[in-house]
Amino acid sequence: MGGILTAQFFLISPKAFIFRFFSNPSFSNPYNMDTITWHDFEKVQMYVGTILSATVFEKARNPAYQLEIDFGPEIGIRKSSAQITQLYATADLPGKQVVAVVNFPVKQIANFFSECLVLGVVGEGKEIVLLQPDRPVKNGHRIA
Repeated sequence: MGGILTAQFFLISPKAFIFRFFSNPSFSNPYNMDTITWHDFEKVQMYVGTILSATVFEKARNPAYQLEIDFGPEIGIRKSSAQITQLYATADLPGKQVVAVVNFPVKQIANFFSECLVLGVVGEGKEIVLLQPDRPVKNGHRIA
């Protein structure tokens, strides 16, 4: 290790900025990911909602739950299929706040129509840890 640590500052909007630190200035994309623009990111509508109910999704190919999530009065209640069975029991999910993308098209999974994509972190064993705010917030608040 060692070497010189370099920092870059990016102004994304008048109220948002990013610092990027790296040890080699020519090494700008360590994971070879496709990049998106700020305009692309703004198209993704991520909101906080509270799980109202969770049931086992019997007809799913992979173990999953059917969730009903309240995103507040403007977005309303949405349904989602979530493969979160490794770490969560259905009884533990109602009342839990989650982050979800709400502007994907509806996706049919077996006999169920998923209306949003609940976000989570994929662990080494493919288990999903739900993304959630560290403090209670109102349903329907947007993620920025």
